[in-house]
Amino acid sequence: MNFAGKLPAVPDNANSEEANSMAAKKILMLVGDFVEDYEVMVPFQILTMVGHDVHAVCPDKQAGDQVRTAVHDFEGDQTYSEKPGHLFSLNASFADIDVADYDALVIPGGRAPEYLRLNPQVIDMVRHFSQQAKPIASICHGQQILVAAGVLQGVTCTAYPSLQPDIELAGGSWHEVVETFANAHTHGMLVTAPAWPAQPEWMRQFLQVLGSRIEP
Repeated sequence: MNFAGKLPAVPDNANSEEANSMAAKKILMLVGDFVEDYEVMVPFQILTMVGHDVHAVCPDKQAGDQVRTAVHDFEGDQTYSEKPGHLFSLNASFADIDVADYDALVIPGGRAPEYLRLNPQVIDMVRHFSQQAKPIASICHGQQILVAAGVLQGVTCTAYPSLQPDIELAGGSWHEVVETFANAHTHGMLVTAPAWPAQPEWMRQFLQVLGSRIEP
């Protein structure tokens, strides 16, 4: 397999659009306590594996600090269950971030978006990526932050089903969730998904937007 996130290396003198799209990207990931376990672990590892540089940050925390995660599952109840997950280590400090240095943004779901959306700096960061037409990948309840940032006007996206009213009230159009929660949707530079079962499709579409290719 030829993983074309960072490899093959781009020649120093390459300046074509294709060469630039193939270069490793610097990606910001916004997390917080009780972020969904799979939705932070899996994209962080996948994007790192293909050669991208991912910085996971949380307001009021430093590089080396940890956030608690939550495991959400679908066990036949009227809504998802919630259990303690792994600890996830941050590799960058929120206070040091200059969003202009980053090519793309990832927003995992879980409980963290409920309070991250109240942070003005988080909202400003999200607006930067939207206004500069940089790729954004958001999953599950991560779209609560997109709603709060006011970046969904005229945008079609998906999310955990309980967020459909929020998205539509924010001026967005709803993309239906399949029964297995395994679908994702791309609108321009925004890639959204409803929950962790969608991660293969969510990451596949996001890698396409980033310009990464995985070839036999």
